[in-house]
Amino acid sequence: MNHPNPAGQRSRFWQNFRRQKGAFRAWRLLQFMIFIAVFADFLANDKPLYCKIDGTHYFPILKQYTVDLGLSAWPADFVTRRWKEQDYQKAIWPPIPYAAQTIDLKNSGFISPFARQRTNKLSERHWLGTDQLGRDLAAGLIAGTRVALLVGLVAMAIAGSIGLLLGAGAGYFGDSRLRIHPLPAILGIISNSWIIYYWLVSRTYDLLEGRLINNLLMALLCGTLVTGSLYILTRTLQKRGQLQHGWAVPIDALVLRLIEIVSALPGLMLILGVIALIKNPTIYHVMIIIGLISWTGIARFARAEMIKIRSLEYIQAAQVLGFSDGYIIIKHALPNILNPIIISLSFGMAGAVLLEAFLSFLGLGLGAESVSWGSLLNMARSNVAAWWMAIFPGLAIFLLVFTFNLIGEGLNKALERAD
Repeated sequence: MNHPNPAGQRSRFWQNFRRQKGAFRAWRLLQFMIFIAVFADFLANDKPLYCKIDGTHYFPILKQYTVDLGLSAWPADFVTRRWKEQDYQKAIWPPIPYAAQTIDLKNSGFISPFARQRTNKLSERHWLGTDQLGRDLAAGLIAGTRVALLVGLVAMAIAGSIGLLLGAGAGYFGDSRLRIHPLPAILGIISNSWIIYYWLVSRTYDLLEGRLINNLLMALLCGTLVTGSLYILTRTLQKRGQLQHGWAVPIDALVLRLIEIVSALPGLMLILGVIALIKNPTIYHVMIIIGLISWTGIARFARAEMIKIRSLEYIQAAQVLGFSDGYIIIKHALPNILNPIIISLSFGMAGAVLLEAFLSFLGLGLGAESVSWGSLLNMARSNVAAWWMAIFPGLAIFLLVFTFNLIGEGLNKALERAD
């Protein structure tokens, strides 16, 4: 039996990727951006990394995490007085002693990076300038890095899960290999129809209150649980010999029609329409919506790769040995189709970052307390002379999108050479 070695293929794949100098440098740049996103609170914050007050040692940034989780609370002195006004015996501040939302009234009104600034010492200087309210642009860029990468990763995680599930299922089963007995099929149609009616039709007051995304997620969760339960019941009855015959489900044709429908929808208009129905849209709503409309390309890749390998000898041998379809897909098929999926995800992340920046530029998707590269660009519209408010966020967006695209190109060339 000719069984491909996924570990060996991946090793050759990454060796070829490292030979792509431009792509590998982009990968290093992405790692640097991930570092900034993960440690953003320690790089730019209006709280000290460490301080000593009245003989007591504090780590304010770490403590803030426990406060946000409700595990502790700040003493009264830290609530009534600003951190810059505390009487420190010793203090170690982040490289940028400002948070993204910290307002410096002495340097408000779009202060240029090269202009004279009213600061007590050099470490408090706003190296990239400030916006109209006096907020530090460098701190905003660091906070925006976390938002941009989070949108790309979460949105593509959602899109990848949906695309891989539907595409792999369509490619493996085709239109005749997946058979379902009439009884669980009818029960599934009835139960899922009731779930859709309950969560998306009957609860109109939730829609008026802007809870469309919450109801949609509940409908998907309930539908998945019901469908999974019916599938387990069907498999159990089939093993007992009580369900011998079933209907062939044209899952390939259904998935292709679904891909065509979603691809035909204008993505940007759909996002704007859905956000308009949400009472208080947040960045998490944007991530979910982008993920729900970005899975079609991944599904096509997964389907094509699965069709190519489902007739190979090692897949047929596993079927003859009596392994379940789920085991064959997860254990033998998926490891051999992940490389092209990773390439598609890389390009998809670039699109997700660009789309989120555009929505933030329009003032959609983010709350007033959140800062992203798009929202920073939006501030430049109120003062054309504030060139730093346009150049630095625009350059950050360009670098991240270019990085993802360059990585995707490198992965594509590495895959071609590995084959």
